[in-house]
Amino acid sequence: MALNVFDHDEYRPPVWKSYLYQLQQEAPHPRRVTCTCEVENRPKYYGREFHGKISREEADQLLSQAEGSYLIRESLRQPGTYTLALRFGNQTRNFRLYHDGKHFVGEKRFESIHDLVTDGLITLYIETRAAEYIAKMTINPIYEHVGYTTLNQEPALKKHLPLSPEVHDGPVPVKDHCNTEERLTSLVRRATLRESDLAPKYEKVHNFKVHTFRGPHWCEYCANFMWGLIAQGVKCADCGLNVHKQCSKVVPNDCQPDLRHVKKVYSCDLTTLVKAHNTKRPMVVDMCIQEIEARGLQSEGLYRISGFSELIEDVKLAFDRDGEKADISSNVYEDINIITGALKLYFRELPIPLITYDAYPRFIEAGKITDSEKRLESLHEALKLLPPAHFESLRYLMAHLKRVTDYEKENLMPSENLGIVFGPTLMRAPELDAMTALNDIRYQRLVVETLITNEDVLF
Repeated sequence: MALNVFDHDEYRPPVWKSYLYQLQQEAPHPRRVTCTCEVENRPKYYGREFHGKISREEADQLLSQAEGSYLIRESLRQPGTYTLALRFGNQTRNFRLYHDGKHFVGEKRFESIHDLVTDGLITLYIETRAAEYIAKMTINPIYEHVGYTTLNQEPALKKHLPLSPEVHDGPVPVKDHCNTEERLTSLVRRATLRESDLAPKYEKVHNFKVHTFRGPHWCEYCANFMWGLIAQGVKCADCGLNVHKQCSKVVPNDCQPDLRHVKKVYSCDLTTLVKAHNTKRPMVVDMCIQEIEARGLQSEGLYRISGFSELIEDVKLAFDRDGEKADISSNVYEDINIITGALKLYFRELPIPLITYDAYPRFIEAGKITDSEKRLESLHEALKLLPPAHFESLRYLMAHLKRVTDYEKENLMPSENLGIVFGPTLMRAPELDAMTALNDIRYQRLVVETLITNEDVLF
């Protein structure tokens, strides 16, 4: 039976709302009021819309002819500062105008004054005419009903995709069915994909970035039009979700990273990586540990002796390029220290350490406790602060390091030595001064040593 997001009896998706799109079409158009005489000291990045030092009253008179009229004047009170005077709602509005290579009056930056005014008029018109509507946009979002799942399962599930055409507001053009899959919005397409029963249900916040959309776009949370000329909304850099800036504040923490957006393995957020690849742990951790346990547990100085740095970098590039298909076998890397070096490098390059910045103070506090029983209790509580993907990866690593200590007579790496190696690798002080960070090293070592020794109790 084909999966279809419209099969639910209790829910019928609304027609994608056209009200805000219509308002954008109705917004006043920019009308440049040019200065008929030459103005001294006109900044090179302004054109004939610059009128020099004129008063607010003079600007108001010049702009009184039509909505959307605009000019730029130099402040009489603060010479060297400039004001955009804009006619809207039968009154002149004044905005302090800035230029740093681009023009701006707020967060958005524009290549030209014309674009800035166009976007400003659209925003003023929509937010004036539809203030109540905008305030209520997030009350009944389609997102709650439809949801979405990660796209990395798409190739195996294409046969389940429905042949329902994408819903647009306005006239719907005739479409042939052969390319329907490509036209499905990311929201609808994702909603047709089943999550694997084995996929870990890790929570992840969206990684929203301000984005300029080319052509008309609709919010994938509230289904309303995303108005404006540039920076109309935000886009999740990990899963591609497109929403209004105000809607991004209420979107659930259920980002399902898309492999098309997650381009690398090293230096990638840990939770983002495992969700993108639909795994419990990063493949680097699993593959390196399996390789080390297969042929390196008795190697003297395991994890303490460094491998050749260029070959470690080569392993990193292999994972970034090939992912789980990377070949790290003895046929390619005979020296096991290259694999241990690649694993340590992975943890060092995590943007958020395995023991996260938020949990770091609690782990350090636990390390300072001299009573062993109380220290274990404190570490047990600190572990609860870790995100699930971080906890699972730490659990797996500590179980491995415990097995390394089983061969300490051969490899000369007891838990104390491993603590020295992995303390600063797994834990990084969050913006502490150099002296405090230096003092923390001894406690980092003690924390990791305790985690290894008591791995069976703590995890």
